[in-house]
Amino acid sequence: SMVAPFNGLKSTVAFPVTKKNDDITSLASNGGRVQCMQVWPPTNMKKYETLSYLPPLTTESLLAEVQYLLNKGWIPCLEFETEHGFVYREHGNSPGYYDGRYWTMWKLPMFGCTDPAQVVNELDECKKAYPNAFIRIIG
Repeated sequence: SMVAPFNGLKSTVAFPVTKKNDDITSLASNGGRVQCMQVWPPTNMKKYETLSYLPPLTTESLLAEVQYLLNKGWIPCLEFETEHGFVYREHGNSPGYYDGRYWTMWKLPMFGCTDPAQVVNELDECKKAYPNAFIRIIG
């Protein structure tokens, strides 16, 4: 079986030509509100984890998040950090190296936990022991 030889690129005459629009408002799906967009201020507004952009979670909301974690079969674990709740660079200047990525574990992971209230109770215990610490629940 022979393969047909390459005859070059096809002409683009058959394709419709569209005029390029340099107006940035045409790119946004929210129409005229493009001028209202704002970036996050870089000073004194550090974000710590995925849900940190939300207002503080109520106990009910936190219980629902932990229930989701348990429903997925994940094992809850609490971690805390007493100084920095965010990634920073103190030692070393190599690319991709940051301090603050690893936090101290509060007790052991909660293997066999089936009740979100158990996790919230441990969270409260961690708050009592380290009142000024950043605390996160991972799974």
